[in-house]
Amino acid sequence: MRGSARAFWCLGLLALPGLAAADTVTPGPSKQGDVHVTIYSGGQTLVTDTRQLTLPAGTSRQDFPDVSSSIRPETVRLSADGTTIIEQNFDYDLLSPQALMEKAVGQTVTLVRTNPATGVETREQAKILASNDGVVMQIGDRIEVLRDDGLPVRVVYGSLPPNLRARPTLSITLDTAQAGARPVTISYLTNGLRWSADYVALYDEAKSTIDVQGWVTLANDTNTAFVNADTVLVATGGAGRGIAPGTNAGTETAERARLGDYYLYPLGHRTTIAANQQKQVSFLSVGGVPAKKLYLFRNGWLNSANDPVSAATVLSFTSAKDGGLGDALPAGTVRIYLRDAQGQPQFIGENAIGHTPMGTTLAIKTGDAFDVKVKPVVVSRERVNGSRWRTTMRYDLTNARPEPVTVDVVQAGLDGWDDTRITEESLKSERRSADEAVWHVPVPANGATSLNVVFDTRF
Repeated sequence: MRGSARAFWCLGLLALPGLAAADTVTPGPSKQGDVHVTIYSGGQTLVTDTRQLTLPAGTSRQDFPDVSSSIRPETVRLSADGTTIIEQNFDYDLLSPQALMEKAVGQTVTLVRTNPATGVETREQAKILASNDGVVMQIGDRIEVLRDDGLPVRVVYGSLPPNLRARPTLSITLDTAQAGARPVTISYLTNGLRWSADYVALYDEAKSTIDVQGWVTLANDTNTAFVNADTVLVATGGAGRGIAPGTNAGTETAERARLGDYYLYPLGHRTTIAANQQKQVSFLSVGGVPAKKLYLFRNGWLNSANDPVSAATVLSFTSAKDGGLGDALPAGTVRIYLRDAQGQPQFIGENAIGHTPMGTTLAIKTGDAFDVKVKPVVVSRERVNGSRWRTTMRYDLTNARPEPVTVDVVQAGLDGWDDTRITEESLKSERRSADEAVWHVPVPANGATSLNVVFDTRF
């Protein structure tokens, strides 16, 4: 009963005929001025709003409606010629049916009931005693609870409470040296806005090329719209997740603005970020970038498998200026599509990348290969002397595909064994780092091969 009564009076309060200041209920156009929004990937947003105001000389109170409902008031900064701040208040008690009723406790309102059979209205004065899980009223010498009895009823208020706002408002008391019109800029930090990057990549296996579309998703979880805002995104933090071994960091500087060590991604046009809205904006569109499919198997130190393990399928391309995407990439998810025999794009996998410098060679794992398997085997492990060990490994590779493939076999964990040496190998290795060595192993179509390696370690 309590829940239904609460819902009932909330709905009834939406009709407010006879209100003395009815025009203040409708928010109308935004009161914002020239708005600039800088959204950081860490979750903070800097809002800069320049409004044209006419200020009197001396002390005055100026209201700035349409600030963010999640503003951090302690971060507000005001800039205007010959003007200083004396005091500021953030009025976040917003106009709503529930707030109106809560503010009316102790006050007298008018109840208007309509007879559903005759359409005749009756009016009674009611004093609001409480507004908790329902509304308790005193009408004459009786106490009533506003309840859902199926009869049309609405509440009429004489005026709005002075501290109840139709929109989030920052009230600032200013001291102005000289009266006149001037631009006044307020800037502040707010929570509630965020952005993320996503990439849609279409791989053409026949041409060994990839088309990449980059999208930014803007999300506004506040109750404030930012109208026609000049929007800049800042890529901060964001470690890479799920990047396949073989991704090499680039050393090229992207041709875009920077803020300290962070890259800026300004939107190409002004946009309205509506309240409680998500929207997508394109920020990257590149076609025909060289790409290749790889097979990768990464083995931990002394790992021996009883059964063959699928090699990972990896798509490799570069973000370099020449022959690549030509940009620094903000962290996000890369979703890979491949055209099928009918030419239709089909989704084959996804993986995440961290903030990626231009010139990076990316290796994006899309899944595990059905037909390409690797079985690592520890053949033997012998003590050579008091501080040296000899470990013989064999990697058995099979390929059930109708064409030959090359599998990058990576042996990891080498940096845990001080002074690791490869003393024998059936195929020349590449020492990728202190921790890893890689062999590019060709496997014939519908065939098998083995890689044999001997490691000499201190322990």
